[in-house]
Amino acid sequence: MTALHEPHAEDFQSLDELHALQDRKLQALGLRLAGSPEWCAHLAKAGVKPGDLRDRTSLAAMPTLEKADLRERYPFPMLTVPVEQVARFCATSGTTGLPVMFGFTRHDWEVTLVRQLARIYRTVNLRPGDRVYQGFGYGLWIGGPSMDAALSAYGAVNFPVGPGRADLVVRWLADHGYTVTTMSPLWLMTLIATAKNAGFDPARQWKLRLGVFGGQSVSATFRQEIEAQMPSGFMAHNNYGTTEAGGPILSISCPHSHAHDQMHLINEDSVLTEIVDPKTLQPVGPGEVGEVLITTLDKQASPVVRWRTRDLVRRADRPYACACGRKAFALIGRIIGRSDDMLKVRGVIVFPTQVEDVIAGMECLAKEAWQIYIDGDGASLDRIEVAVERLPSATMGTDALAAEVAARLRARLGLTVNVTCHVEGKLPRYEAKAARVIRRAATH
Repeated sequence: MTALHEPHAEDFQSLDELHALQDRKLQALGLRLAGSPEWCAHLAKAGVKPGDLRDRTSLAAMPTLEKADLRERYPFPMLTVPVEQVARFCATSGTTGLPVMFGFTRHDWEVTLVRQLARIYRTVNLRPGDRVYQGFGYGLWIGGPSMDAALSAYGAVNFPVGPGRADLVVRWLADHGYTVTTMSPLWLMTLIATAKNAGFDPARQWKLRLGVFGGQSVSATFRQEIEAQMPSGFMAHNNYGTTEAGGPILSISCPHSHAHDQMHLINEDSVLTEIVDPKTLQPVGPGEVGEVLITTLDKQASPVVRWRTRDLVRRADRPYACACGRKAFALIGRIIGRSDDMLKVRGVIVFPTQVEDVIAGMECLAKEAWQIYIDGDGASLDRIEVAVERLPSATMGTDALAAEVAARLRARLGLTVNVTCHVEGKLPRYEAKAARVIRRAATH
């Protein structure tokens, strides 16, 4: 058996081989779902049955699955094995309602998940023996526990610190000699600022050579700023996944795609991904933006079929042309935003990532601290307000900076935006996902 860290032939399989494997696994998935009354009832609403799921062509006839479908079946929705066969549960964040539970059998957790994350590690050149500061959160959230399981099997030296304790972590990064980190990029930016305030020089005293960053999509400019403050050669890799997919396993940048701000859909042989128009659900073409739909092919407990992530991405113009030679795992851009985070301001569509791009391009602003304030539900707005923070090293005052940010946002968005500039430390920092859009009461 090939070791997890060694090159695997399936990492470089052909597209035809991948499609044939997906077809076989979809047919097997249909047979498994036939034993679930909940799945039979869900599919029947669209006039289909599990046996109709035979291959990729038949997948388009299957209904999509959303959080509302699962909440109707609280507490263990669409579970396809007895609860007694579930080794552990993970849950969604529950920011807009009760968290949704997803089960993992022992095989799901110790075999499927480990293989998926091992491919992520191979893609970014993580090595056995690397000292890893694992900075994703724990509890029911899938980030930290899944990394722990896979790092152990892979042979890495894991320090499962999680987020928080910044004053201690900045010292440990120097004293322990961590070479790899897994965390939110916002948290690393906070650690860099904390380190400098404590008299540490990350570029000289830390040993990090690569980071696997998830939980928050950030711009290429933001990542480049992180890399510029780290040891020479450090590479910040975008990593994307979801609880519903089974973990942070959907996509990762490779050393070649990293420079183009793109990621490979790296586990398409175990989680099939569709990128579709969010209104018509029809596939989008190369270079076009669409919503990510996922179908888990191997998961024994809590599989999903055509799960609507609401995450929007742009397919690469040449999805299968990466210089790394991964011919079957298509390239996508970073997550643009969520379809339900999209703001419509005086008829203009605005995504928070567009605001971040402007802030990330200004050296005098704190990259990890900014917010958008809106009055109402975001469906149709007359105005938005953006709050930013001025770094102590900035030569411009807060009023001048606010005017400069407003001018750049006007050029980027075609809108006049109210901008408030604060001194450093005024706005909140985040250890994982940041709350960027703040909805205020209409009477504000």
